[in-house]
Amino acid sequence: MRAIFAGTPEFAAVALGALHDAGIEIPLVLTQPDRPAGRGMQMHTSPVKQFALQHQIPVLQPSSLRLDGKFPDEARHAHQLLSTTPHEVMVVAAYGLILPPSVLAIAPRGCINIHASLLPRWRGAAPIHRAIEAGDLETGITIMQMDTGLDTGDMLLVAREPITQDDTTGSLHDRLAALGGQLIVDALQRLEEGSLRPTPQPEQGVTYAAKISKEEAALDWRLPAHSLLRKIHAFNPAPGASTQLGDHTLKIWRAQQAAASGPPGQVLSVDMHGVTVACGEHALLLTEMQKPGGKRLAAANFLQGFPIQVGQQLQRTR
Repeated sequence: MRAIFAGTPEFAAVALGALHDAGIEIPLVLTQPDRPAGRGMQMHTSPVKQFALQHQIPVLQPSSLRLDGKFPDEARHAHQLLSTTPHEVMVVAAYGLILPPSVLAIAPRGCINIHASLLPRWRGAAPIHRAIEAGDLETGITIMQMDTGLDTGDMLLVAREPITQDDTTGSLHDRLAALGGQLIVDALQRLEEGSLRPTPQPEQGVTYAAKISKEEAALDWRLPAHSLLRKIHAFNPAPGASTQLGDHTLKIWRAQQAAASGPPGQVLSVDMHGVTVACGEHALLLTEMQKPGGKRLAAANFLQGFPIQVGQQLQRTR
C-alpha cells in the first residue's frame, strides 16, 4: 500500500509517523509553505515537513492546488507530480488547503481524511476547540472518504474518546492525534484487504466548528462560570483566554469553579490557591496566569511578581 500524505501541524505529523512505523510506503508528502512565526518572524517549517525531511521523504509545498486560483503554476506542478507519483490513496490530516475535485480524483482509491470529531458533529476547522467549548462529554476520530463538501464524505471508521472535566484543547489534541494515527493505519490495512465499508453520515446532528479567532478568547465576565471555564480550557494552548486588568492584558490558562458571587469581573479573594473572580453566575478561581512578556505561572508564583487586590475589576480584553 502506497499513500501520498497531505498535512501540516503536529496532529498530522503524528499520523504520518504512525503510517511510517507501520510500513506504509509514503512516496510524497504535501504540506503548507514555510511561514514566518515567533517574535523574530523567522521562517518555520511545519511538523509534517520536519518529519518528512528526517525520513528522506520528498516534500511538496504548493501555495494552492486550485488550477483556477492565484497560483496556477504551482497548482499545475502539484497536479503533475501527484499524477506521476505511484500511489493507491491519499491520506489527508489537517492539511489546511482545499483539495479541488481534480485532486480528489487522482488517487485510484481516493482521498481519506482523519477528522478529529464524531461526524457529522463539528465539521470544519476547529473541532477539538469547539467540542470542549460546548461542554461535550465525548469526541473522537472519524476516518472519512473525502468528497467535494466540507467534511461531508462517507465514514469509514470511527473511534470514540471521552472528554474529562480537566481536559484542555492541548491534552485532548494529543490523545486524538495518537488515536488518529492508530485508526488510519487500521483503515489502510482494511482498505488493502477490501474490508473497509463506507457509511453515509447521518443527516441529523450536523454542527460546524468555525476557525478560532483571537477576539473569541476575551473573557466576558457576565457569562456563567461554567461557560467561561470551558472557554479557558478550549483556548489552551492557543490563542489563550485573556482578560484586562487596568492597562495589562492577562492570559488565563487554568481555573476552577468556585462557590462565590459578586459583581461580574470583580476580584473576590486572593490567596495562595489563586484569584477568585465573580462571574455572571457563581465564580472562577484562577489558578494559572500569565502577564505580558512573562511565563505561564501557577497563581501563587504569579502573584509574587504581579499583585492583585480584592475589589479590583477585570474587564473584557480591549
